[in-house]
Amino acid sequence: MSIEIEGKTVEEAVKAALSDLQLPRNKVKIEVLSEEKKGLFGMPGAKPAKVRVTLK
Repeated sequence: MSIEIEGKTVEEAVKAALSDLQLPRNKVKIEVLSEEKKGLFGMPGAKPAKVRVTLK
């Protein structure tokens, strides 16, 4: 079982996934699919981080 989730940062996405799965970090494998990207000078174009969290 695995889920993919986005967040403003990688850490935020991981925390959200662990909360959804109700599992501690040591029971899952975390794969970063994409890092967050910030928009120039706060302009649109920012992209969220995306992770895949899989049950070990």
